[in-house]
Amino acid sequence: QVQLVESGGGLVQAGASLRLSCAASGRTISTYGMGWFRQAPGKEREFVAAITLSGGSTLYADSVKGRFTISRDNAKNSAYLQMNSLKPEDTAVYYCAAHTRIFLKVRPEQYDYWGQGTQVTVSS
Repeated sequence: QVQLVESGGGLVQAGASLRLSCAASGRTISTYGMGWFRQAPGKEREFVAAITLSGGSTLYADSVKGRFTISRDNAKNSAYLQMNSLKPEDTAVYYCAAHTRIFLKVRPEQYDYWGQGTQVTVSS
């Protein structure tokens, strides 16, 4: 079993950048596909980005494509989400997640392990 801890959230102005980190422990993440999700108040958890085990393939939600970049460093047992050109509508709690299945996954129920989340607030 793997434990995930997110960090790097905060309060920023529109147009700013943030880099979220997801540190894993318990097991190496090299055997897990990784993803980032977010949940705003009153809304369902939504897919943001996903990356394959090797990092060779990535997938993004249309709302963040071109602004966010998901990456991973298996040697550091970590995954990352670089967020540029942030908008107020990006405000949410961001979650890191891991799954044991093949290919990229976009639905929360396809993920097996979750972090506790980190708050990102973007002011206008």
